[in-house]
Amino acid sequence: MPDHPSWLAKQDILSFEELYRFCEVMIKLGITQIRLTGGEPLMRKGLINFIYTLNTLRPLGLQRISMTTNAYYLEKYAVELKQAGLDDLNISLDSIDPDTFFKMTQKPLTPVLKGIEAAKAANIPIKLNCVLLYGQNHQEILSLTEWAYQNNFELRFIEYMPLDQPEHWKREKVVVEDDIINILSPHFRIDKLERNNDPATIYTLNQGFKLGIISTISKPFCQSCDRLRLTATGELFTCLFANTGISVRHLLAKAQGKQLIATILDTVWQKKAGYIAYQAAPIRKISMHSIGG
Repeated sequence: MPDHPSWLAKQDILSFEELYRFCEVMIKLGITQIRLTGGEPLMRKGLINFIYTLNTLRPLGLQRISMTTNAYYLEKYAVELKQAGLDDLNISLDSIDPDTFFKMTQKPLTPVLKGIEAAKAANIPIKLNCVLLYGQNHQEILSLTEWAYQNNFELRFIEYMPLDQPEHWKREKVVVEDDIINILSPHFRIDKLERNNDPATIYTLNQGFKLGIISTISKPFCQSCDRLRLTATGELFTCLFANTGISVRHLLAKAQGKQLIATILDTVWQKKAGYIAYQAAPIRKISMHSIGG
């Protein structure tokens, strides 16, 4: 997040009822997976009850409810999340070295590790997300992989993208997919799996452990990405690199159902080619912490 974020007024944020309405329409249109992200979703009061409510969409075709979190509040809520019906977690973890972690996040590492242990104890499947920056945490590629491997936490390395504060983004800070594999190859047997609609290219280490690399910069995959994002204020984005979203909040009343569906379908049909087309940061007022990871 920015050092000095501007917080939205409560009335500007979609209610849980509006969010549920949108999710219901999307499931009926064929979406099978919902991810709660942010910002930090565990900061929002009522989230646990909302997950309970989302489970009522499973008879309509919902297969998976996931959440992306920084894990700072996870120790407190892990058991409740499991009981509410959450299927799995993505946890942002850019380092397992306390000093490196603090330099990158200005936060202590201990609460995050406690949250991860609590989720593991609650039997919630965990996937770790690590954004690599050359000169900050690139030297931990092997140690983080070995730690995840030993704990059986699926791991995703993410190439550093020019999404927030693009004036600070530099191509030389990007640690690319091929370099990651070259670092790990002497230590693991690595097999590459056939690519699907997942943003990550999936590898197996020693024929079992899954490692994913999201290589937006070195090997853009925009043509196969099927992710859609709804912001807290009701804007639908078809791509992280989109300059604008389409507002659907005014269509979330049931009386506007047909127009909502038409707007969603038209927005998806008009999806641009993302980073492949722009090769640059998006120009917009909304930032990554508002559009969701």
